Amino acid sequence: MNEKMKEIALRISELRELSEASQEEMADYLKISIEDYTHYEEGSLDIPASILYEIANKLNVDMGLLMTGEETRMHIFTVTRKGKGVRVERRKQYEYENLAEKFIHKKAEPFIVAVEPRTGGEKPSTNSHPGQEFNYVIEGSLKLYINENEIVLEEGDSVFFDSTYEHAMEALNNKTAKFLAIIM
Repeated sequence: MNEKMKEIALRISELRELSEASQEEMADYLKISIEDYTHYEEGSLDIPASILYEIANKLNVDMGLLMTGEETRMHIFTVTRKGKGVRVERRKQYEYENLAEKFIHKKAEPFIVAVEPRTGGEKPSTNSHPGQEFNYVIEGSLKLYINENEIVLEEGDSVFFDSTYEHAMEALNNKTAKFLAIIM
């Protein structure tokens, strides 16, 4: 696990303890196993961005604080210059760039997500999280798996879906795909 993920895990653990919530309460709120939650706090299991978003909601902090360790301050607007958002790597094939980590009390989390092509023929592992998600393909082609459906999206295509259903994305044509993801 990279150093950034370990720092995020430590912040989550400290904030949970300050809020007097148990690990069991957090796992129940996130609708995940206590084992997975414990691994998240240990920094031994990769934390999906959607789970980070829900942890921030439960702990009543902005996701930017979890990701950077700095209090968010911007309340009228925030600008994120190209390539300057806080990056979080997920699994081997996903990299997230947060586009609004400094804005306080967000109602959604915007990311640029880069998905690397996979090797091997099996379907990518899925995840789910409370809320809704909007994805807009900026570059390349994606296959999106949602609740046993397979949808191919090309540059300029978008999808809005209920993210409580299991979902995953994979880049097609042996090329990296990039998309704007907004988690609400």
